[in-house]
Amino acid sequence: MSQKPSNPKGTRDFNPLTLKRRRYITDTIRSVFTSFGYNEIETPSIEKRNTLYQKYGSEGDKFIFNIINSGEKIKKADIKSFNNEKYNDFISSISEKGLRFDLTVPLARYVSQHQSEITFPFKRFQIQNVWRADRPQKGRYQEFTQCDADVIGSNSIMLEYEMLQLFSDVFRKLKLDSVNIRINHRRVLNKIANHIGIVEDFNEFLVIIDKIDKIGIDKAKEEVKNKFKDLRDLDELFEMISKKMSPKTYLNNLKSNFLDHDDDNLLDEIETLSKLIMNDKKLINIEFDLSLARGLEYYTGLIYEVSLGSDSEIGSLGGGGRYENLTEAFNLKDNSGIGISFGLDRIYHVIDDKNLFPKDLSLNNDILVINFGKKYLIEIFEKINQLRANGWKVSIYPDNNKLSKQFNYSNKNNFKYALIYGESESESNCIKIKDLQSGSESDFGFEKFIKNFKG
Repeated sequence: MSQKPSNPKGTRDFNPLTLKRRRYITDTIRSVFTSFGYNEIETPSIEKRNTLYQKYGSEGDKFIFNIINSGEKIKKADIKSFNNEKYNDFISSISEKGLRFDLTVPLARYVSQHQSEITFPFKRFQIQNVWRADRPQKGRYQEFTQCDADVIGSNSIMLEYEMLQLFSDVFRKLKLDSVNIRINHRRVLNKIANHIGIVEDFNEFLVIIDKIDKIGIDKAKEEVKNKFKDLRDLDELFEMISKKMSPKTYLNNLKSNFLDHDDDNLLDEIETLSKLIMNDKKLINIEFDLSLARGLEYYTGLIYEVSLGSDSEIGSLGGGGRYENLTEAFNLKDNSGIGISFGLDRIYHVIDDKNLFPKDLSLNNDILVINFGKKYLIEIFEKINQLRANGWKVSIYPDNNKLSKQFNYSNKNNFKYALIYGESESESNCIKIKDLQSGSESDFGFEKFIKNFKG
């Protein structure tokens, strides 16, 4: 019995129209990145397992796709670790590589590996697929495309501002300027944790805060209570967390509740960014949000997330932030980085749902050459090549089938014109062009066909 063909879970095929629309989005993103001076790189889909692991936190590590060793290497499987439920050790014994989880850790590896060839600060963008063993749902796949821009080698606050400009320019060009950019700071979250009595297990606190969008404020508060003991001011904190804030309100809350004189640098950073935001009317809507955590452990400074709002089924359309120590894992110290990422697949869903793709993004073909036999095709091959050289998209129907079948093919594939050259046209020394939308036909002299046929 033959097996019914199907995709692996969480993956998709893309038909020609879908692919054309996806390229419209990536071309828009690429044009904005290059306008800000970013240059494109690519890295392998496969990375060494020790490159990927322990960079995303315990939650992130669970979703890395591991590639099983082939051949004789599989004999090195550590069955003892498996029996003792030490699954990470077991996986290490049977897998040396994995599919990349994101584009940021491979970037850190790339920069460290090629540091002698790079001029810092290094501005790069990357548009490639990543893989996560997550539960598939609308807008969330196991294979998907990220569009990243990062700068390595500077901790200037101007770069935090530039990331907001990149987000704004892209979403405005895609006619999605109603989205919201949420901002928070990892050091602020650390101050909050200390304020309520969490000194250790800060990352566990972040994991819970990061789930607020999924489980709600009340359940998150209960999880914090159950996980940590002897906390203070928890109700007041979660009431504050539940509110989106203007830059001014965010600053006042930090000064009043969490920051002291030891935090002057942090306060100055946020004040500078707030002034830049308030003076730039071209930015899309920006909110400061104390509930924003971004689950990945490598973030150390300002963090961003872009979404349609709380009432949307689609999650984050983009995100990012500042990371200080990521390249240290690859023996390159004191090289702060910052970056953002656009989620192509979710952006596609939103544009499609809102019917915002340009109308000219269709599969319209230009000219179908009707096949009356090899003899007649050979006589006009030179004309066909000249049409293509002049920019026309010309397809030859490959078989000498009935005319009804060939014209049915032209209709289904949205051809604008049919080029007709058979026995009568050859005897009359002309080429017939049929407008497939109006049905009108025009004859053009064979020798001056290219000059006279303009479409």
